[in-house]
Amino acid sequence: MLSVCLIFLYILGSSYLTGFLVLSGMGHIFGKEEGRVFRPDSYVMAGLVALTVYAQLFSLFHKVGLSANLLLAGICILSAIIFRRKLWGGLKRQMDCIPKGRKVFCLFLFLLFAYGTSRGIIHYDTGLYHAQSIRWIEEFGVVKGLGNLHCRLAYNSSAFSLSALYSFAFLGGQSYHCVAGFFALLLAKVCSEISMAWKRKGLILSDIARLMGFYYLMIIFDEMISPASDYFMVLTVFYIVIRYLDLVECGEKDWFPYGLLALVCVYTMSLKLSAAFIIWLAVKPAAMLIKEKNGKGILGFIGLGAIIMLPYLIRNILISGWLVYPFTWLDFFPVDWKIPKGIADYDAREIQVWGRGIYDVARYGESIRIWMKEWFLSQTALDKLFILSGVGAVPVSAIAWFAAWLKKMDKQRDWMLAAITVNLSFVFWLLSAPLIRYGCVYVWLAAPITFGGLAMWLIGEGNPGKYIWLAVYGLLAAAGCYKLLAFGKEIALGFSTDYFVYQKEYENFETENYELEGIIFHYPVEGDRVGYEAFPSSPGRAGIELRGTGLKDGFRHKEMK
Repeated sequence: MLSVCLIFLYILGSSYLTGFLVLSGMGHIFGKEEGRVFRPDSYVMAGLVALTVYAQLFSLFHKVGLSANLLLAGICILSAIIFRRKLWGGLKRQMDCIPKGRKVFCLFLFLLFAYGTSRGIIHYDTGLYHAQSIRWIEEFGVVKGLGNLHCRLAYNSSAFSLSALYSFAFLGGQSYHCVAGFFALLLAKVCSEISMAWKRKGLILSDIARLMGFYYLMIIFDEMISPASDYFMVLTVFYIVIRYLDLVECGEKDWFPYGLLALVCVYTMSLKLSAAFIIWLAVKPAAMLIKEKNGKGILGFIGLGAIIMLPYLIRNILISGWLVYPFTWLDFFPVDWKIPKGIADYDAREIQVWGRGIYDVARYGESIRIWMKEWFLSQTALDKLFILSGVGAVPVSAIAWFAAWLKKMDKQRDWMLAAITVNLSFVFWLLSAPLIRYGCVYVWLAAPITFGGLAMWLIGEGNPGKYIWLAVYGLLAAAGCYKLLAFGKEIALGFSTDYFVYQKEYENFETENYELEGIIFHYPVEGDRVGYEAFPSSPGRAGIELRGTGLKDGFRHKEMK
């Protein structure tokens, strides 16, 4: 836990300083620097986006380890010295605005999530490919044709590069995996702002998203030790939706903060492609820029979005030979290390049938009426309720948005844009690979955002609205107390003095070896997981050949005889 606290502080400091540089620079370029005050978490999120891009770019030329951190630390220290007056003045103003009690609560959250990140359940896929993906970045950066060794190494979430940057494996001890926990801590801080509802004497729509965010955080608390791309994506989408609704609620009229959130939407796609439809929120700043005829803003933000995605796409090409693996309909690169089309297509089908709970690729072409019924019956009662409510929310959000547009009700229209965005993501998830952990953020936000926004619009706070809302608050308070008590009991029963200094390490599994052109490769004795230590490895003997004399030169596919 102590090591996790130190790494959390390093991530916090480096991301805040990087975010300060990024937002100050963008504010200067777009003429938005004067009078613009950002929340502390905005600097941190901007920094995390920039540092993910940095880690991916660095991996194209060198392994992500000591050199990457020395350069990062040097930039941060130099920035702190050069901009010390503006930086420390802004920090002081931000800290002065936070009540003492809230500071104590933030410290409690910090220690709580450091504790949770130091121990817990290692995700199955972490032993399968997360740990190996991160180790390849730590050892070599990017390797051409790596996906030929194991197709899942071609999944290339940008979260793996960021995890490698903060793993500190170069110190010679363990490889730490704390970044997902830090993202969870950031969301917990944002969700804790629901305490402001007491002063407002009522909930706003973003508070409903916060409640669902809390629900998710309690579910993954004992799992966030794993660097799973699902966690990064879901946590970031929750953050985006909450902050977008906050801007709408406070009546923000400037395109700039909406544009910044749109860039975070682009970033989320590099975490996991299933988040693609979250980019629909960019409609808001795009419409504002077009209305202002702001060509500089339009071109600038398109360029920044391209910069965010470009390293991710380049890594895709180098690792798999495909622009977006495992989708083969974008075939532009006739490189010798390309994963064969048949393998990529099979992998894509396997992802979809796995998400449908079928586990048999032969059933890929099965009618939706057959697999959907089987899949739905396998869900928990609560998830069934959310799914059915989400299906009903889809047409309601579209009709409500159109009605608000006709009546020129800006706030309600913007509420429903958030609902439509979540609902489009929900439909895409439902019809493609509807494994709950792939898209739980859409399942749990679709109906609450749609019907919550509609209720606030139609009922309001007057009579009899206030009585309806009192009943709602009572139900939420009862459900919240029950969940918090269950969560507290779970932590208390699972309390252990283990890992109070170091973090629980990756799981490792017994392996066998085989030699290929003088290099030892590993594969598991049982099952398909290897873990972190046995390197390089794959679930079985890989049909590959080296492209050169060493691992850095990469791999080509070779048919097994």
